[in-house]
Parts: sequence; C-alpha cells; structure tokens
Amino acid sequence: MDNLSLRLKDVREAGIYRLGCRLDELCAAVAEAGFVLFDVDLDVIEDKEKFIAVIAQAARVPDWFGNNWDALADTLSDLSWQPACGYVLLLRNDNGTLGLVAEDYNMAMGIFADTIVFWKSQNKPFWIFFC
Repeated sequence: MDNLSLRLKDVREAGIYRLGCRLDELCAAVAEAGFVLFDVDLDVIEDKEKFIAVIAQAARVPDWFGNNWDALADTLSDLSWQPACGYVLLLRNDNGTLGLVAEDYNMAMGIFADTIVFWKSQNKPFWIFFC
C-alpha cells in the first residue's frame, strides 16, 4: 500500500488507467495519500445527463453546477470546495463506453484528459481509474 500511495503522489504518472489492484487497496492508498476519492458507479448510466449527474453527485459539486459538459469541465478543474493534495476519480462498472453514445464518450474522455493536464499544471495529481 505504501508504494501505491507514493505512486499516487507522483504528478508525472497521473492519468487514466484500468485499476490494477484491489479496490480496498486503492481506497486505503488514496486515504494515506490525503487525496479525495470520487466514486462513480457507471452501472446506472442511461445517457449523458445521468453520466454528468452521477459525477456531479460523487464530486459533491456546489448548487450552481449547470448539469452540462461545460459545467463538468469547469468543476473538475476547480474543486475548491474539495481541497486536497490530489484527486482520484473511480469509475466502476465500466462497459467500455461509459454508458454513453460515441459522441458523448469522446466528449467525456476529452474532459477527463483536459482535467488531468490542468491539475498537472497545478502540480496536483488527478487520477482516473476504470474498474
């Protein structure tokens, strides 16, 4: 676990990955690193509105959240209401499409990639794990 916690703190390695350890190991390493974990169950996704809503719920976004792609991108690159030295977005029950049509999948993955780049520029790791 110590090794995983140390790896999570490495901004250079932060990115989008398939989870390669047990879920409880990840949760313990996230806590040990002092990160915030956003746990999202993709099993309930029916469309982009539901996708955005479950991520917003997991991130406990402020009331002003706009429930659209722009708002999702903005809030994932802010997180001032969730101060931490790093973040982990865990996307459980992924079927390879995030439960989205191709256009929306591409939009979501673009937002995720941009979010990781933004946080790297702030010297904070933002990890996304699929399991």
